[in-house]
Amino acid sequence: MSGGVVIAGAGQGGFQVAASLRSEGYDGSITLIGDEPSLPYHRPPLSKGFMARKQDAEATDLRPDSFYREQRIELLTGERIIWIDASNRRALLATGGQVSYQHLVLAAGARNRLLPVPGARLGGVCYLRTRNQAMKIRGRLGDARSVIIIGGGFIGLELAAVASSLGKHVLVVECGERLMSRVVAPIISDFYRELHCAHGVIFKFGVKTEYIAGRGDKVSAVVLNDGTSHPADLVLVGIGVVPNTELAETCDLRVADGIVVDQHMRTANPDVYAIGDCALHPNRFSGGTVRIESVQNAVDQARCVAAGIVGRPYGYQAVPWFWTDQFDIKFQMVGLSQGCDRAVTRGIPESRMFSVLYFKRQRLVAIDSVNRPSDHMAGRKLLACGTPLTPEQATDTSVDLKSLVA
Repeated sequence: MSGGVVIAGAGQGGFQVAASLRSEGYDGSITLIGDEPSLPYHRPPLSKGFMARKQDAEATDLRPDSFYREQRIELLTGERIIWIDASNRRALLATGGQVSYQHLVLAAGARNRLLPVPGARLGGVCYLRTRNQAMKIRGRLGDARSVIIIGGGFIGLELAAVASSLGKHVLVVECGERLMSRVVAPIISDFYRELHCAHGVIFKFGVKTEYIAGRGDKVSAVVLNDGTSHPADLVLVGIGVVPNTELAETCDLRVADGIVVDQHMRTANPDVYAIGDCALHPNRFSGGTVRIESVQNAVDQARCVAAGIVGRPYGYQAVPWFWTDQFDIKFQMVGLSQGCDRAVTRGIPESRMFSVLYFKRQRLVAIDSVNRPSDHMAGRKLLACGTPLTPEQATDTSVDLKSLVA
């Protein structure tokens, strides 16, 4: 196999590079390589609709098999690149073959951070990243009575919402003092704690898992460092991810907390790009470099790379946004709130319709919205345009945020 664009990773970002290249008019060969045996698929539904049995596996496919044939995208599933020979523009495949390229895109994603305690390999201790993992968890949920979630971030809370909705006894163990503490204000953490508690979810904060006990080769309990033991027949671990940088390291690309790229998503080697969860990129909304784990980020960076390959380069400037569904609540985030020095509330939390707006040196940097999609959409425009907004305007619900954007 030879020439053209080779994409290492067939997740949302890798798929989007291939699709965008064709829509941009690229006529060369495209090879999309993914280590899973299935067609590329959406990941967000895995912890939501798919886990709740509202969707089947095929419904999460990004496109049917015919799409790849019609778009002349060579899709290699159950395959992965294990070595890059950058000087000769060749990549070695795990099965022993090789591909040559003009442009190589690393869309390698990330992997689950593993729980480093005794018993973590027992049957019934699960992680969620792939569709295959989601299918196994979904199957185990049917028979489970007591479910313990380790980690109070987005994935952990989405799984807690599904499990409690299925009538399971659910305990969430969070080593911090509040939920989603790295990314949201305390008022948001409190809202979600109360929401989950109203559905029967129990929380333990400020504790860590000491070890996981088993009966035979299956989990039976989780023992915490406060000395308490909690029965469980299913343990779901959501303690973050680690970027997959090993492939970049085979050709001496610069790696920090991810593969280092410039504003065009190029690595130090101009023939090699990196996007998505594995890419550490300069971001005007962070004031430095950042690695963002979101579908939006992967898709927009993929489009940026495709435009660069066809000769219409532009710097990546997309406003970062995120979302999560838990029970009947839609939570949307736009911007990056880390490092903010003030947070104000718009609306009333008790109404289950409110937003938190974050400021840094009097400048709006992010908005978190609970069931207020109009605030979220206005926030995307405000941040993209750099439109001034004062904290006083933010808290005044008579001020139409949309009207502030020209």
